[in-house]
Amino acid sequence: MATSSRLGLLREPDFGRLFAATALGQLGDRIIFLALPLVAIMALDADEFQVGLLTTMTTAGSLLVGLPAGAWVDRMRKRSVMISTDMARSLALLTIPVAWSADLLTIWWLYTVALFHGILTVFFDVAYISYLPHLVGRSHLVEGNSKLSAIRSVTSISGPSIAGPMVGWVGAPATVLASSIGMAMSGLLAMNIRNREQKPEPSERPQLGREIKEGLKFVLKYPALRAIILGDGIFNLFLVMYQAMLLIFLEREMGLDSFEIGLILSGMGCGALLGALLATRISRRVGHGPIIWIAPLVTCPLTALMPLARPGWSVYVAAVGLASLSMGGVVRVVSQSSFQQALTPDHLLGRMSATARFVSWGGIPLGGFLGGVLGSAFGAKATLWIGAVGMTLSILPNFLSPLRTMRQLPEQVDTSPLPEPDHRR
Repeated sequence: MATSSRLGLLREPDFGRLFAATALGQLGDRIIFLALPLVAIMALDADEFQVGLLTTMTTAGSLLVGLPAGAWVDRMRKRSVMISTDMARSLALLTIPVAWSADLLTIWWLYTVALFHGILTVFFDVAYISYLPHLVGRSHLVEGNSKLSAIRSVTSISGPSIAGPMVGWVGAPATVLASSIGMAMSGLLAMNIRNREQKPEPSERPQLGREIKEGLKFVLKYPALRAIILGDGIFNLFLVMYQAMLLIFLEREMGLDSFEIGLILSGMGCGALLGALLATRISRRVGHGPIIWIAPLVTCPLTALMPLARPGWSVYVAAVGLASLSMGGVVRVVSQSSFQQALTPDHLLGRMSATARFVSWGGIPLGGFLGGVLGSAFGAKATLWIGAVGMTLSILPNFLSPLRTMRQLPEQVDTSPLPEPDHRR
């Protein structure tokens, strides 16, 4: 196969810049995924409930601004939103090592930064998802999503493998500085994208409530979209319960150090990379609709290997289950993201993305809170069991929907109003 054929969209300079910006931003995000809880666990000696509450603060933005974010983003240039939120997140994260060096860092400081960072991430993600159809065209959505998922998966491997040793060498608070730098460089790269959208035409009387209602009505109207976001909501609730206790389980019950924890999380990134590389091929062979429920059905039960593990070699066998979960998750997300983007008209992309995120991510803060409560009451291992069962059951909404047999991506819906009838004789 020719190199140019393999590169595909990467031959386009603007997509290449978005690809590079994604790499740096996601690298910073993956470092935070490991470093921020370890700041709480190792530097501040946080207990299970406090770690669960930190996860809640990180993800509470979806509930606080999830719906209005879509309406606001639809009024703005998506590229500008991405740049400004990258820079603001970078500055917020920078305060953690500064506060640590001044002996001012507390768990409440972490909660505040996590909440602010999470709110900005909502705006970034809504703009990011809405921007892709403009940049690559609807006919290249699966390829674009696959390539961006691939680079996110690479950073899922490299992020923890970088963060683990860094936490051991310089401490968790100082490691957050690397994440701040990655976010800033991502914003700088996005500034160089030349293909800029036209600013959306403002409505004569913009009404936030009406615009939010339009997004909700669109998403809830179509059974396949309803099933996707409901299945996502169930999956994310139990995934975050699982993740909230995973680091505590590995560090306190399995006796792993930060490097070993980073190695296991890097294994999850390897699974995600494999999923990204295979997503287009698998979706075409199995069908874009069926793969949305088949992928988690095959991979979610394997997460039960972790609570079965004992200190020693078996924990690394259990890590294969986590890698499988990541692989299935990426295959599912590539297909369902392409499905959502293909169906949605341009002027509703931001609201569709925000509405889907609000519903499907709305349970994430609750998942973090419940993970902390269950971990305190029954222990980290029992919480992992509950998470594994719940993630497996998340296939039901998609299995019971039209997605079960929809092999092709849908056509874009025409939401333009019908012309007024001509009553003249």
